Amino acid sequence: MTEPAVVVDAVRVTYRDAVALDDVSLRVRPGEVLGVLGVNGAGKTTLVETIAGLRRPDAGTVRVLGLDPVAQRRAVRRVLGVQLQEARLHDALTVGELVDLHRAFHADPRPADEALAMVELTERRDVRFERLSGGQQQRLSVALALVGRPRVVVLDELTTGLDPRARRRLWATVESLTSETVLLVSHAMDEVERLCDRVVLLDAGRVVAEGSPAEVVDRVGAASLDEAFLRLTGRAPGEDEDAA
Repeated sequence: MTEPAVVVDAVRVTYRDAVALDDVSLRVRPGEVLGVLGVNGAGKTTLVETIAGLRRPDAGTVRVLGLDPVAQRRAVRRVLGVQLQEARLHDALTVGELVDLHRAFHADPRPADEALAMVELTERRDVRFERLSGGQQQRLSVALALVGRPRVVVLDELTTGLDPRARRRLWATVESLTSETVLLVSHAMDEVERLCDRVVLLDAGRVVAEGSPAEVVDRVGAASLDEAFLRLTGRAPGEDEDAA
């Protein structure tokens, strides 16, 4: 049986007195696109940051292709690409310079032209990061996550703030990743239903549902994934956890 690409086993993460992840376990199969869903504050970003090695769990274990993302951080960086919600890149560097910089971190990176074409930023190559629109900065972050030919990709709020055309361009980019394992954090149920093979729904730091989008809908007798989300969490996608 094929080993999972990502394993999260009984993970707990706390911030002072607040529990962000409470005994979370999941398996992600090689080549699978897993949607990570939940209201704001449910633990989604903490989960993907823990998988990426940016946070150390208080308890439990995480493995990415059999590697510990904290203890074996350098090895994990060779196989994992990460796009987080907020791009923190050098404002004075151009798009091309940022891509070349990130290419230098990898033994066999994608050609710069290919990475830029994947997110339709070829014509912005000579533009400084600070002069890009928010959507263009988001697309550049995706290009940088993919430039090293990662086997596992984390995409946190992939299309937040993008116009419909830009969203669909990035959906096509994700659909082109046919051999990569993808963890997609999203509030957009249309995006999840189109791109994800399976979803895991977090609420208050715990997994409350898991399965294909259709399975989750059927399990609660809902008419749509939006309705299933609302029934399982008591809140709409994108709503804060404490807003109920």
